[in-house]
Amino acid sequence: MYHTIIIGAGQAGLAMGYYLKQMNQSFLILDKNQEAGEVWDKRYDSLVLFTPRSFSSLPGLDLDGDPNGFPSKDEISQYLKHYADSFKLPIKYDTNVIRVQKQNNVFYISTEKQMEYRAENIVIATGPFQNPRIPAFANKLSNEIVQLHSSEYKNPSQLQEGNVLVVGGGNSGAQIALEITREKKTYLSISQRLTFLPLLIRNKSIFWWFDKVGILKATSNSFFGNLIQKKGDPIFGLELKEAIRKTEVVIKSRAVDGNENKIIFQDNTFLNVQNIIWATGFKADYTWLNVSGVLDKKGIPIQRRGITNIKGLYFLGLPWQFRRGSALLQGVANDAKYLMKHIQKGMF
Repeated sequence: MYHTIIIGAGQAGLAMGYYLKQMNQSFLILDKNQEAGEVWDKRYDSLVLFTPRSFSSLPGLDLDGDPNGFPSKDEISQYLKHYADSFKLPIKYDTNVIRVQKQNNVFYISTEKQMEYRAENIVIATGPFQNPRIPAFANKLSNEIVQLHSSEYKNPSQLQEGNVLVVGGGNSGAQIALEITREKKTYLSISQRLTFLPLLIRNKSIFWWFDKVGILKATSNSFFGNLIQKKGDPIFGLELKEAIRKTEVVIKSRAVDGNENKIIFQDNTFLNVQNIIWATGFKADYTWLNVSGVLDKKGIPIQRRGITNIKGLYFLGLPWQFRRGSALLQGVANDAKYLMKHIQKGMF
């Protein structure tokens, strides 16, 4: 039996592993992928982080390269592999967890390959990017339309002739729309007005300024934290704003329905489309977590800074778990260290 088992070897699981290794207690990381960083390998080819390298590292190991430059998704993938190797973290890959239950103060973790692991503590670090969220009306659309979720999109070569509708006004949707507009007529469907922020101010990353004025330290229940959550993330970078001004990207209101080749928008306009990319985010899936009292009616973890009301059960890497960066490379270390100290206290 292990002292602690971490489910997930993404940035959250690796950061947790880094701190647990300092405790000199037995622990194991379980991950369904074949290697660390594989999730980043699968994301769209042109993905570049809007946080500079100086704000994109995990504890104990800086990301190589210009600290003021912006890393590609391939850099992050290689960095996570290097991170796991550098600290010799005990990771069991190709291990898909299908059930977790607790009996007599012990967690039993069952896997797809019929292996079972036991632990006193369990940290669920599967992250926010689990099951793609696609609106139900997508099923009403013609099979002639190429439909891809942003997690499936790699590059414009996957698309057929004709226009493209990107649905979703987050940073992924913005980057994808900007890339596609170089080749095809591109529309971007958004549910609220876009807000843009520059990546650099006076030759310094906007995140450097965020850090200086305390925005990065704003907690989820603080005034600034609540304000940021309510408004949602801005689009980082001004390229899309310029593309919209030049009508290279045409803004449409929220997509609310569809029929055959037609998408209907909230303002009662419609558009015949040939390609759709659903940059509509993800939904959590904890159906394998067979521990009562830890999820609310919507299936969202009931936790306070990662700590649940079930002794020994923790979450890590959730959006706004404590701060804005809790689900990101930039901020997950703070939460991991906090949980490590809480687990350590339980030993005495």
